[in-house]
Amino acid sequence: MITRDQLQDMFDSTRANTNVKWSIDDVCLWGYFFTDHDRQKLVAAAPALENLGYRVVRFLEPTAQDDDQDLHFLHVEMEEQHTVDSLNARNQELYRFAKEFKLESYDGMDVGPVERKER
Repeated sequence: MITRDQLQDMFDSTRANTNVKWSIDDVCLWGYFFTDHDRQKLVAAAPALENLGYRVVRFLEPTAQDDDQDLHFLHVEMEEQHTVDSLNARNQELYRFAKEFKLESYDGMDVGPVERKER
């Protein structure tokens, strides 16, 4: 389980990284990941996540380099603005979601800038 202290470290290190040209304190593109050995369970959970406002990005199949050749991932994302505490609350919601859908895990998140397309 991801702790609040780990989230604080993530926010602090992202803020301190001078190579990052965006702010973790603004609206960002947050990616969230779920895992299960049964791909169909992830497929069944995807519409419920869409109903909660997440966008399904992709289902990741195991690659030859993966230790577990049967573990599947579901990657969803949402544009959100988070603080350490709001991200901690979001993670708790996603742990509950994984439990409710009997998924093996909510595996965590990543973050990046919101890419705006030029017209």
